[in-house]
Amino acid sequence: MIPINKPWLGVEEKQELLDILEENILTSPANNGGKRVQEFESSLREYINVKHVIAVNSGTSALHASLLSIGVRPGDEVILPSFTFVATANSVIAAGAKPVFADINQQDYTIDILDMKKKINKSTKAIIPVHLYGHPSNMNEINSIAREQSICVIEDACQSLGSTYFQRQTGTLGDIGCFSFYASKVITTGEGGAIVTDNDDVAEKLKMIRNHGMVHGYDTALFGLNLRLPELSAGVGKIQMKKLAQMLKIRRNNADILSEGLKKFEQMQSIVNLPQETMDKKFNWYLFTVNFKDKNQRDLVKNHLINEGIGATVYYDPPVHKAPYYNNSDSVSDDTLPNTIWAWHHALSLPVHPLVTENDLYKILKVFETCK
Repeated sequence: MIPINKPWLGVEEKQELLDILEENILTSPANNGGKRVQEFESSLREYINVKHVIAVNSGTSALHASLLSIGVRPGDEVILPSFTFVATANSVIAAGAKPVFADINQQDYTIDILDMKKKINKSTKAIIPVHLYGHPSNMNEINSIAREQSICVIEDACQSLGSTYFQRQTGTLGDIGCFSFYASKVITTGEGGAIVTDNDDVAEKLKMIRNHGMVHGYDTALFGLNLRLPELSAGVGKIQMKKLAQMLKIRRNNADILSEGLKKFEQMQSIVNLPQETMDKKFNWYLFTVNFKDKNQRDLVKNHLINEGIGATVYYDPPVHKAPYYNNSDSVSDDTLPNTIWAWHHALSLPVHPLVTENDLYKILKVFETCK
């Protein structure tokens, strides 16, 4: 079975873990983190060209801590797409605020600017654009609207490490950016995340928030939690960063093979629309997500791929606003999020991670040929 994503781990990561176990320093409560946390943060800081990186124990913690750092509290509203992993919305709930769901666009599944603008009111504290599947959101428009309203922009870049917007790394375009290093992501620390910002004051708050609001010992000055990244995880991440360029290159090559092989299906009565980069948006190819004109055709192809051992996946099934916790009497109607509902029923993600072989890719193409 070729899963939708799979971490690429080798002897270097194993040796790093053995070294950490030998040193017997597994974590650190220091304000700046342990040795390997600092090394991992330094490599991320250099790669994405940002002033501050604060490593935490998950992408969810990154989002939650970011909201806390800008003072989000009960009564506030945060705008985000429903077409995302539930952690984006859960982080808003955890901060005591109300998630307000905006629609997406059909071109790249990122937040719809016009609908986002309609959802802004006097209670809006932040906007969280999600660079879904590694597709950058339209950050120039988002930032312009947010600045006019004095609203903070927190990028959910959990899936987009290595993606660029006008040659700048995602996560560095808003006020704060959040990354995830879960096992399925472009690089992994097992569980882990990071927050990036150029704001000195926000960075200092975030260091405290990840460590119970402390700086030196038990001097808690603001609300925080144990969101620290262990040295074991940071050690793996440090090694993974050395492989990042190679992993992104392989992902791009795999995506190129699928794009070339699926072009003819795109031309046949719009059976499938392929992901398209533009001059301003370059993808990390976290996933290769296509959409079908007909839901039944999508499901037919998906089932055939799974039968052939290819982990084709429907994200997000269902969208957040349809999940039982959020689907209550106060929830938005499907009519207000038409593109979200459309993507739910028509999109399909294919694996392009570094452990996918060319034979696997040609097997995917053969299934499409069978199902046309």
